[in-house]
Amino acid sequence: MTEIEETRFGEQIADSVESFLLALREIAREGNGAQAVSLLLLEISQVLLAGARLGAQTDFTPREEYQPDVGPEADIDELRLRLAEMLGGIDAYTFVFDPYIPEVVESRLSDDMASIAIDLENGLRHFRSGNVDEALWWWQFSYVNNWGNLAGAALNALLTVVAHDRFDTDFEANAEAVAVADEMLEGRVGQQP
Repeated sequence: MTEIEETRFGEQIADSVESFLLALREIAREGNGAQAVSLLLLEISQVLLAGARLGAQTDFTPREEYQPDVGPEADIDELRLRLAEMLGGIDAYTFVFDPYIPEVVESRLSDDMASIAIDLENGLRHFRSGNVDEALWWWQFSYVNNWGNLAGAALNALLTVVAHDRFDTDFEANAEAVAVADEMLEGRVGQQP
């Protein structure tokens, strides 16, 4: 990849990252739990595309052996707490972190979203300081080692919530409907000659 191609690629990833971070903050700020699941599902899907693009590249190499200081991490505690409050009963979930060493991990969507945001924001600070090599290296490294797996698990959890919402049936209501249908059928059977 030439330097110009790398810069363009970095700009595309930075746009995706910035879009995700802005959307995540807006979702948390709005506090609308009814819309949050669908919006988070959409945003995670989109940022995972950027991650997949990073994962498909050969390894990026930073110019320096040690990561340059780009200042303190963003304070995302408020974002995490707002997401936790908004998600309520669906915040906690479990997943398998490494399918080759199957161990169930207990997690929270709010914590995972915050961790993803920290990883992405760190790369974005490098990008904004003009260090495209470091930004791409960081995004790729953290995608493969942390946020890619967390985003995949969160995507699955959010999709499961949507699936349950759309396809689960109310067994009590069904039982009542079956009982009414049985009564109707018994009455008809009794009326037949």
